[in-house]
Amino acid sequence: MVGGDRTADSISPATGKVLGSFADGGAKEADAALTAASGAFANTSWAQDREVRARALFEIADALEARRDEVVLALARENGKVLGEAGFEVDLAIPKLRYYAGLALCDLGSAAEVKPDLYSFSLRQPMGVASVIVPWNSPVVLAIRSFAPALAAGCTVAMKMPGQTGLVNGLLMEIVASAKSLPAGVINSFTETGNEGAPLLVTDPRVNVISYTGSAAVGKMIMRQAAENLVPVSLELGGKSPMVVFDDADLDAVIPVLTKGITTFAGQFCMAGSRILVQRGIADRVRDRLTESLQAVRIGPGDDPESDMGPLVDRASAERVEAMVAAALDYAKPVVRGGIPREAEYADGAYFRPALLEVDRVDVDLVQEEVFGPVGTFEVFDDEDDALRLANATDYGLAASVWSRDVDRPLRVARRIDAGTVWTNTWGLVNDQFEEGGFKHSGVGRLNGKRALEEFQQIKHLVHAVAR
Repeated sequence: MVGGDRTADSISPATGKVLGSFADGGAKEADAALTAASGAFANTSWAQDREVRARALFEIADALEARRDEVVLALARENGKVLGEAGFEVDLAIPKLRYYAGLALCDLGSAAEVKPDLYSFSLRQPMGVASVIVPWNSPVVLAIRSFAPALAAGCTVAMKMPGQTGLVNGLLMEIVASAKSLPAGVINSFTETGNEGAPLLVTDPRVNVISYTGSAAVGKMIMRQAAENLVPVSLELGGKSPMVVFDDADLDAVIPVLTKGITTFAGQFCMAGSRILVQRGIADRVRDRLTESLQAVRIGPGDDPESDMGPLVDRASAERVEAMVAAALDYAKPVVRGGIPREAEYADGAYFRPALLEVDRVDVDLVQEEVFGPVGTFEVFDDEDDALRLANATDYGLAASVWSRDVDRPLRVARRIDAGTVWTNTWGLVNDQFEEGGFKHSGVGRLNGKRALEEFQQIKHLVHAVAR
């Protein structure tokens, strides 16, 4: 990890107080990261030695596991997640490292004798230097979700980490650097509060592939800029995930998950279940029960075991979400108003009580725009076709959830929802072995699974004719 002369303070989203300081990078640090990564790719055996790649990833996983509780507490304090959610993030990251360590050893090409004495081989080889740009909402797992397959493929990495989690970033890279099998220069990271270094990770000619997780607006800009050098991109962008509840659903199972869909990571989650779509016959019951559940959510510091939901990442985010909700009251009915709490104990933090607003139109900002806060819409549908009309009504297509005890309906509906992941009678589960990504404006490419490795690889065709 590199840092220059500038430092920045890390501010607690729970108290507004300074937690510590970190090196604040920029263009100089981005250039140093790219120089080190391109040098390591050219001058070490990393790209060719899959055994050393696997060993290094296993070592990083072991080191992260050994310091799990330390990372969890740091996330809770700096990012605002409650302890259970911070633990969920770290516990997702550790097996991901091991999965890609194993995949580094198992990844194969193909070969065939296409005619007598003529052989063809397809070999997978790393693209080169991978740029990784990480968002602040889940910095540990989203950094690893990109750099683990990049390293497993044999790429070297230059990575920009978010300024909102500078202390967590430093801790993570300290853990990564402890891997004895990791050659110097293979993975290089800087934290940046501004936007001087990140553009270089997109436009610099030393970059061979880009992995970005973040907003759709920035993702589109990256895609345009990367086109200048014909650099391939993998983009996981925003979402407006519908939670489709049919009238035969088990409401005892549904209500707690709908609540978590709105409040997990204080709604700062690309797969947040931010649209509650309910069949008309049970709409009153779901509305009443979800109201009670959301009103019972206890807000508080992330590191307080009694908190159900922590603060947003900063006060500006809380005020932005408050403005969106206030504007939506022109067309939406407040089922649960939520908002910035007025009690003195919350005055210095970035808290926002969860909100639920009922709408009967899809052409409104609260339905179409990603809020990135604990705000859900409540929308009523009549039948399957109506549910699908609503579910597919936005430009996003990252994830969705279908709730029904009918054996066939969930698969029938899931096939017609335009989303990269659709859960049935559950939500938010991610498996390392299966791909994750978005349809429409939710992104291009895939992470997780074998496909993630391919995002960082070229395929070379070798043809060998036997000499006579």
